Amino acid sequence: MVHIARTADAVVMVRPRDFGFNEETALDNEFQTRPEAADSEINRRANVEFQNMVDRLRAEGIDVMVLEPDDQRRTKVPDAVFPNNWFSTHRDGTLITYPMMAPSRRAEVRPADIERLLRQHGRAVKNLIRFGDGEHQPEKFLEGTGALVIDRADRVVYAARSQRCDTELFERFIRFRAYKEGILFDALSSSGKPVYHTNVMMNLGGRYAVICAESIRNAAQRARALQSLGRSFDVLEISLEQMEKHYCGNILQLRNRDGGFVIVMSARAEKGFTLEQRERLSAYGKIVSVDLETIETIGGGSARCMLAEVFLPRDEVNLK
Repeated sequence: MVHIARTADAVVMVRPRDFGFNEETALDNEFQTRPEAADSEINRRANVEFQNMVDRLRAEGIDVMVLEPDDQRRTKVPDAVFPNNWFSTHRDGTLITYPMMAPSRRAEVRPADIERLLRQHGRAVKNLIRFGDGEHQPEKFLEGTGALVIDRADRVVYAARSQRCDTELFERFIRFRAYKEGILFDALSSSGKPVYHTNVMMNLGGRYAVICAESIRNAAQRARALQSLGRSFDVLEISLEQMEKHYCGNILQLRNRDGGFVIVMSARAEKGFTLEQRERLSAYGKIVSVDLETIETIGGGSARCMLAEVFLPRDEVNLK
């Protein structure tokens, strides 16, 4: 039997040239906070946090591919530091791009540049798919692995319905990629609004799952999600407060060059977990936390949002 890994051994990160408060995404992202500091200072802090994270992950043995800003583009891309929303990679060599809701975020989509970067790092890109062409369906969006939390071993996809996760596109994606099951639910914040991205309220590691089940208020939907997760994972539930104030759902397990595991999160998330929860997570990998206060507070996303996993196979032909 072929073992299918749920965790990646490499990631893409995008340097935040234009980082700042995005008025467009703030319409449905309750996690964003309008800054008081000058734009230049906010951008400086974000770039320091970004580089610190790159350096820390590399020191932990993680292969980090950095996509540099496109200086030829005049459109500002304040959320470019969150690349996992616009593309995903798959072990069959497929690179998929997704339709983004905010016009400013559509400008982030750089298929040729990301393909070039992946190939430069010895990864085989065999197929490029532009899923859900936004020009033909302007009101339907599916924002990558922000919207889709994929169990690549059991071939199950979890998603919280929102403006950024259209039901029809979600169902099309399940059929298109031939996943066994798609579990769609409604996750609501403490204010009663839809959680803007699924990966804010849940995360899957190789053998653990973190989920804010409290946000799924429909009992049948909640039971279905928990039952499905319970078949393969040690399920760790977090509270609404842990999700909203600490980003405890926005974490990511990665595999390093030695085959060991690390669990990447922000310093805020690490503090937000209880001691018992941290001990449970530590059984599945070393907790690696980085200060992301500026990016989290103003951008409304945390560590997982900054990491686009690379599952592509190695290009053995061109590596020889």
